[in-house]
Amino acid sequence: MTLTLAFVASDRPEAQQARAALAARYGAVPEAEADVIVALGGDGQMLETLHANLRRRTPVFGMNRGSVGFLMNDFSEHDLPERIASAERTVIHPLQMDAWTESGEVHTGLAINEVSLLRQTRQTAKLRITIDDRVRLDELSCDGCMVATPAGSTAYNLSAHGPIIPLNARILALTPISAFRPRRWRGALLSHEAKVAFEVLEPDKRPVSATADNFEVRRVARVEVRERRDVALTMLFDAGRSYEERVMAEQFSQ
Repeated sequence: MTLTLAFVASDRPEAQQARAALAARYGAVPEAEADVIVALGGDGQMLETLHANLRRRTPVFGMNRGSVGFLMNDFSEHDLPERIASAERTVIHPLQMDAWTESGEVHTGLAINEVSLLRQTRQTAKLRITIDDRVRLDELSCDGCMVATPAGSTAYNLSAHGPIIPLNARILALTPISAFRPRRWRGALLSHEAKVAFEVLEPDKRPVSATADNFEVRRVARVEVRERRDVALTMLFDAGRSYEERVMAEQFSQ
């Protein structure tokens, strides 16, 4: 069976050149007609491609033509159909963010990496954190806080000193961003079934934004986060270079 391929690329010149060369070599169809979508760029392009195909849920094979490529395979013009046919499949589940603004509007977004809350001004954010309808932290003074998926645990979460999570662990990371009080709180590991709620304290004085990957809502009053197990997205990785192997290697990198 011959795979039909669609090619998408970031704006970087090397990604656009790769797209043109691969399409000429292997042929290309529209994304809606493809068996596999080949994403060319960095991790941002992979996330953008997955978001664009949330309804179709077409498998995505990424190749690095960007600056950061943790979610991408090495680039090569050769043997692409064979690489895809033998690739290992990684299924991920996004988070749903429901954000209520101070004016009462509700906005919903999906996050493959993380849902993050961030202060909008020089004032420290103050958040109350509830897990499964039970208040666990009455007041967190911080620059922000996030809930990260295993797929996102090596991204912003890791930069904020959160833990790296194996993909099959069924765990979410709750990670503070520059926590001031309680100073020694470093976050928590939660069941993937946990429902996390953030209440913004003193929102008029200390406005906070909420972001699900690249979807941002300003001046939020309350944010709820939960995993969408009914949404399954598939990334393809070269044989022997699975996502799980990359996560393991990242934990031992120097």
